[in-house]
Amino acid sequence: MRQLGAKRALVNTWRGLEREVADLYDMAALAVQEGDRSLEQELEEELQRLTAEFERLETQLVLSGDYDDRNAMLAFHAGAGGTESQDWANMLLRMYLQWAERHGYEAELLDVSAGEEAGIKSAFLAIKGDHAYGYLRGEHGVHRLVRLSPFDADHARHTSFALLEVLPEAEADLDVKINPEDLKVDTFRSSGPGGQHMQKTSSAVRVTHIPTGLVAVCESQRSQHQNREAALRILHARLLELERVRKEKEEAKLKGERVEAGWGNQIRSYVLHPYKMVKDHRTGLEVGNAEAVLEGELDGFIGAYLRSLVGAGK
Repeated sequence: MRQLGAKRALVNTWRGLEREVADLYDMAALAVQEGDRSLEQELEEELQRLTAEFERLETQLVLSGDYDDRNAMLAFHAGAGGTESQDWANMLLRMYLQWAERHGYEAELLDVSAGEEAGIKSAFLAIKGDHAYGYLRGEHGVHRLVRLSPFDADHARHTSFALLEVLPEAEADLDVKINPEDLKVDTFRSSGPGGQHMQKTSSAVRVTHIPTGLVAVCESQRSQHQNREAALRILHARLLELERVRKEKEEAKLKGERVEAGWGNQIRSYVLHPYKMVKDHRTGLEVGNAEAVLEGELDGFIGAYLRSLVGAGK
């Protein structure tokens, strides 16, 4: 009954938009017929409103996947290149934190491995909010940065890469059932900053799922208990993603080859020198205000990607 109610509401929304478009068309036709230009501004504003509403509803059409209504788990990995790539990974982390803040989502940094000089080697971020995974799943892939390096004495141009994984957050009791005997839990001293407490106690936790070999490590929380809980959340998300990808590959046998979002397949380039531009290589969308994008203005890219799925029938 809940599913029926939701589908009925969706149909009614589209039919309502259809009636509004028909009314606007009739008004425009009447104005043209009578040569009345006084309504021109009002008609233009109404057209823009309906166009924006159409694009919003069109985007929502692809937010109906099995996990699209879930919270999102984001894993950041710096590529080769040392400090330069680690700083870029940290810039990406900040970008998605600001995107979450813009949308009123709750962001929780579960774990972070600091870089040796600057930035981060890796990080795991949870973003909680309505359809967070559905909106962010298209961000999964390699992100490329071109800029004048602030870490190069010659101030030369560098290209850096970072990999972002986007996983749906698992509902532990429903999605993934883990036999406690299949878990190996190790504790060790944190390698990161944290004062005397972290140096004297083995608060960091490594959880290994023996059947799959998946490992989740957390050392950024204040206590061993908190690190263990965070590591288990990460492990549950990775196990759910493993199952999701398995099902996707089975479906891909019927639909065609699936392109892995790994290191060899960059999805977006952020260029800060010799010109400024952010380009998505899947949709072709380009934005000249690179600084705004790095401050979290990602909706244009997210919307364009989701609308491309509608056009592809996915």
